[in-house]
Amino acid sequence: MNGFRLLTLGWTDGCTFMPINSSLLASNKEENILGTRSKIDKRTISGQRRLMACQKATDVMIYLLKTALGAGHQAKYVLFDSWFSNPKQILDVKELGLNVIAMVKRSSKRNYIFEGKHMNIKKIFASCKKRRGRSKYLLSVPVKVGQDKTGKNGIDARIVCVRNRNKHKDWIAIICTDMSLSEQDIIRIYVHRWDIEVFFKTCKSSLLLGNEYHGLSYDGLTAHVAMVFTRYMLLAVSKRDNEDDRTLGALFYLMVSEVADITYHESMMIIVEAMLATVQEEFHITDEQIECFYNKFMSKLPESMQRLLQAN
Repeated sequence: MNGFRLLTLGWTDGCTFMPINSSLLASNKEENILGTRSKIDKRTISGQRRLMACQKATDVMIYLLKTALGAGHQAKYVLFDSWFSNPKQILDVKELGLNVIAMVKRSSKRNYIFEGKHMNIKKIFASCKKRRGRSKYLLSVPVKVGQDKTGKNGIDARIVCVRNRNKHKDWIAIICTDMSLSEQDIIRIYVHRWDIEVFFKTCKSSLLLGNEYHGLSYDGLTAHVAMVFTRYMLLAVSKRDNEDDRTLGALFYLMVSEVADITYHESMMIIVEAMLATVQEEFHITDEQIECFYNKFMSKLPESMQRLLQAN
């Protein structure tokens, strides 16, 4: 939008997404600023908003979170992509009393403490044995985030590596600061981050976020964004009230059915993985051989069991 970057904070309960706050980020360099730049009292809301626009996105993110918490909003987890998932940012969010679930950037400059050593995610992934078969994730390891060389100031976190759906041979890593969550729950919760991408797509394609206003005024652009977000919120509430036909009774039975399916699938996978680990340990066979053994074993099972085990 005319050289600005739109940073948005949203809330979701897994069914409905709502934008909470946003900031149009701009450059703090005079030569990169479009349009006229008039003097504004820094004590006003407009002046404070313009000052915030020239700050780093990571600092603005923390400000948006503090503002939301101060307004009474509550959340269990803060989800974001690899752009913000540096150790300092994770520590800053944790200090607000919130847990982080975020994608890990595969950079050699971002290190974590794993088994007493400073290692980036690529080295951690390469040094660990991956789960075989149809497991939902490839690797799960506990790490320390933000720990310095003296061994202080670090927090516990878990990194879960999963297959990239778009590139089967590739992988992505997710970090979570809530050690009580299982790997499946970490993956399930992080999927909700996609809600904000759907939100932006809807605002751009259907609510004229990028096409309705063509001015260069920062205040005008901010007002336009607020109007578009208000339209979205009204539509989201209307959709939730009119189209969500679920009742508490229906939700209860759906939950019971889902738990039963997960329990059967997970129990069977535990048995299969224990068998593969025992065979590999006792007979000292390679990963390629164990993969071949697994495929032959699966092929001899009834088709109904194959479908259940391969469903996920």
